[in-house]
Amino acid sequence: MSQFFMNDKQHLVNEAIEGSLLSTPFHNLSRLALGADLRIVVRSDWDRSKVALISGGGSGHEPAHIGFVGKGMLSAAVCGDVFASPSVDAVLHAIINVTGEAGCLLIVKNYTGDRLNFGLAAEKAKQLGYRVEMVMVQDDIALPDNPQPRGIAGTALVHKIAGYAAEQGKSLADVTALAQRAIKQIASIGVAFSSCHIPGEARDDRVKPGTCEVGMGIHGEPGASTLKTQNSVEIVAQMVQRLAAHTGDRPLALLINNLGGFSMLEMAVLTREVLRSAIGRQVRLLLGPATLVSALDMKGFSLSVLRLDDEFEKALLAKVEAAGWTEAVSPSTLVEAPAKTLDRQPTFTPSSNDKVAALLTTLCRTLIAQESELNNLDAKVGDGDTGSTFAAGARSLLKACEEQSLPLDRTGQLLNVIGEKLATVMGGSSGVLMSIMFTAAGQRLEEGEPLPQALQYGLERMQHYGGARVGQRTMIDALDPAFNALAEGKDLAAVAQAAREGAESTSLMRSAGAGRASYLNAESLDGVKDPGAYAVEKVFAALAGK
Repeated sequence: MSQFFMNDKQHLVNEAIEGSLLSTPFHNLSRLALGADLRIVVRSDWDRSKVALISGGGSGHEPAHIGFVGKGMLSAAVCGDVFASPSVDAVLHAIINVTGEAGCLLIVKNYTGDRLNFGLAAEKAKQLGYRVEMVMVQDDIALPDNPQPRGIAGTALVHKIAGYAAEQGKSLADVTALAQRAIKQIASIGVAFSSCHIPGEARDDRVKPGTCEVGMGIHGEPGASTLKTQNSVEIVAQMVQRLAAHTGDRPLALLINNLGGFSMLEMAVLTREVLRSAIGRQVRLLLGPATLVSALDMKGFSLSVLRLDDEFEKALLAKVEAAGWTEAVSPSTLVEAPAKTLDRQPTFTPSSNDKVAALLTTLCRTLIAQESELNNLDAKVGDGDTGSTFAAGARSLLKACEEQSLPLDRTGQLLNVIGEKLATVMGGSSGVLMSIMFTAAGQRLEEGEPLPQALQYGLERMQHYGGARVGQRTMIDALDPAFNALAEGKDLAAVAQAAREGAESTSLMRSAGAGRASYLNAESLDGVKDPGAYAVEKVFAALAGK
């Protein structure tokens, strides 16, 4: 089954080009008015007084090649259909539109269609009196016995180096020689976990789960070998071993290229492994991790290394106005900044208060006794663990109370300690919500506010962070009326009655505004109390001696 974001396959490339032109940050690109079949993007600020650089190929490798058109890089890019070389006519029109007396250099990846079409266009242009040279990038080392190595992501480095030379006003011979010298100093190798998804076609599942393919072509061509691993350390070690044979002990520029489908998280892991590897110490300039030469959405990456000299380094560091280029930087040193740590030691002195101890013990034992009933109730509207969650918090507090390790005579401190313990031992969001309520209430008590108003404030903070409100079928429907009754000076019997009525109201609510119950239909909720509200009802009933 094909899954590809597009309107019409026939117009896909033209529409993508239009999107690229509309979004370029430098406002320096134009498309030549040659109709829908000749897709040529040029620098709108190009004056033809310097050597022109033209590259291109099949679409699907974005940001290559349009993304490299701009000051300091390409003068024009010629775009074919997806994974199809542009026509001879398209390349020829690119040449005659951007080439002046200084001449033109074609930079081509080493694929048969590109070589032939760009080559024939070059010969035709020469017949017309244009000075044209062509270099072929062949940086792929995955197939060491191949007499015609493929051009892959290292092509972007050649664009940059040749573009720098052209921008400096160097001659066609000098620009060509520098580009050719760069090609000889570049080695690349790629790995893919899956092939690419070609528009309108089903995805190729040649690569089996748990494996990866070394040297898969950027059009999905079979690679050189299959590794029976997807482990980052093992894969990078094998790739680096092959690259090291081409690096010597020279300082390197390293390009870490996303082939389209790797997440930023995975690319960061890749970067770490490569820079920690045997060639990591040689890396003077780092480019990426970034997507420079992709293969549509291929889940894979490639590594390219360039043996540096002063001229290459200066070229890679020069500023450009090309949206697809990524700036070369020196690898950073991993530094851990000094950090403050929280003092986890108790900041209170345990104290006794028989009345508070009795209330806390009653509360905890009630929740522990209700564990099974609350779980069964929650199984009807949730995931069946409300009782266990509340009981876990209650057991922790009961144990601390029995061990006389709580500040029972300092209510503000006690609520803060309860909040800390609940956040630790109660799972899920309910533990955090209860912790917020008790912590906020404890802070207000410490500031001198009466207990009922402090509890109301804690409940308001719980609602602020949790998002639920009265009427949305949560424990708040029982807590809010109970705390309001406390604030009005009513006795525990009245407070318990308010909590019971609030809990009862949840059984009549045919929709929930928060929690797992919000995903259930009215029939599933009808007549069933919210488990959290019911727990509040049972606690206040126990505290009132009912």
